[in-house]
Amino acid sequence: MFPTGVFPTAIDDQPVRYLERLGEVFARFGADTQDSGNVSYGVAVDGRRYFVKTAGDPADTTPYLDFGGRAALLRNAARLAETVRHPLLPAFHGLIESPSGPVLVYDWREGEHLGTPSARRNDPDTAFQRFRALPAEEILAALDGLLDLHLVLDAAGWVEGDFYDGALLYDFGRRSLTVVDLDSYRPGPYRNDMGRMFGSSRFMAPEEFSLGAPIDSRTTAYVMARTVLVLLADGTSERDAFRGPDTVYAVVQEAVTTRFAGYSAFHQAWLAARV
Repeated sequence: MFPTGVFPTAIDDQPVRYLERLGEVFARFGADTQDSGNVSYGVAVDGRRYFVKTAGDPADTTPYLDFGGRAALLRNAARLAETVRHPLLPAFHGLIESPSGPVLVYDWREGEHLGTPSARRNDPDTAFQRFRALPAEEILAALDGLLDLHLVLDAAGWVEGDFYDGALLYDFGRRSLTVVDLDSYRPGPYRNDMGRMFGSSRFMAPEEFSLGAPIDSRTTAYVMARTVLVLLADGTSERDAFRGPDTVYAVVQEAVTTRFAGYSAFHQAWLAARV
C-alpha cells in the first residue's frame, strides 16, 4: 500500500516533474552510474525518503534493452516485490503508471554500492574492497542474510537472474546489507532463451551461457556460492584464498562442482556448516 496521501496509482505527468512537485529530489541515477537505461531518483516527502525507479527515456536506444524491454523488467520487479518480503529488501510501496511507463516506489536504504567497475576493482578505497577487508565473521553474517533471502525467493518460485555485487548495498556503520535490482529474476524453472544471459561472468552458472539449458533453483545455489567466493575469497576456488571455516568452504565447493539438487539443499548444508 502507498503511504496515505503520498503516491497515486497513476499520474499524467513525466515522473521527474511529478517528483519535483511532490518533494525534494536529492539524488538521480542515470547513464552516468549504470548502463541499463533506467533512471532512478531519491526523493524526500514529508520527512521520509524513497527510491523511485523508472524505465528511463522512451527514446533512448543506447541500452541493450529497448524501452519496452526495460518497462517489462520493471513490471516483473513489481510482481516480485509484491510476493516476497524480507528484511534485506527495501519495502515496496507500489507501481505508478505514467506517460513514461511504470514507476516503482521503494523505501530508501542507506548504504554504499558494492558493485565496482572492473578498472577499479582492486582499489582498496572502493566499497567492494572495504567490504572484502571486513572481519570474516561480519562478511559471513551478511551472507547468512543474503542466502536466507534467496531461500524465501526460492520458496516463492523465483529463480536468480543477473545477480552480481551491483545488487548489494552495505551500510558499514550499521553493518547492514540491502539487496536491490532483482528485475531479471523469473518464476522458474524455465529454459535459457538468450544464450549468454544477463549477468557478470564472475557470478554466473554454466547454464546461463547455454541456450536451451534449464534454469532453476540449482542455478540460484550456484550463483550464491559464487557470491560467497567473490566476497569471502578472491573469486577463485582456492582454499588458501578462502577466509571462512573448512565446513563452509566444503559447502561452497560442492555447490560449484558436483552441485546440490536444489537451493533448499544448498541452504540446509550452509546452515549446518555455519553451526
